[in-house]
Amino acid sequence: MTDDAVVTQRELQLLTLDVNGEQHEVITEPRRTLVDVLRHELRLTGTHVGCEHGICGACTVLVDDRPVRACLMFAAQAEGARIRTVESLSDGDGLGDLQRAFSEHHGLQCGFCTPGFLMLAEGFLAERPEATKEEIREVVAANLCRCTGYQTIVEAIDGCARARRGACAGLCDSKEK
Repeated sequence: MTDDAVVTQRELQLLTLDVNGEQHEVITEPRRTLVDVLRHELRLTGTHVGCEHGICGACTVLVDDRPVRACLMFAAQAEGARIRTVESLSDGDGLGDLQRAFSEHHGLQCGFCTPGFLMLAEGFLAERPEATKEEIREVVAANLCRCTGYQTIVEAIDGCARARRGACAGLCDSKEK
């Protein structure tokens, strides 16, 4: 074995990641980000890369049910944790309730930031199912959207939250009380 091969072997790390309920073994560099491993190794491209500095939120995933900027986390840090990406939100071949709410409330435009908002909202609603629109508005301010103006995103999350609580039939319209 050459010296280069020895160095390469030492620089690689075997990780076992629980992503969307499935175990994956990945061999990667120790300093590779979670977003890069998700997109390039596991081919889960729903998690987007925007700023790569943790500012935009397009790369938000859930790690142990908490929203995390995957561009700021090393994949090695996620070993042993439960990771959920936007792909976990679908209901079989159809959209999940939060995804449908974004569509029905026009909470997406170009769609680039949408996966990050969906995962931020999913984590937030799991923790705060009774959230008010003001609380939702405060939480979504953590992610950047250049198209919607945020109001439709807030209405989508609020409508989904109220539907999950049984406050209305189907997905709640923003005009319903």
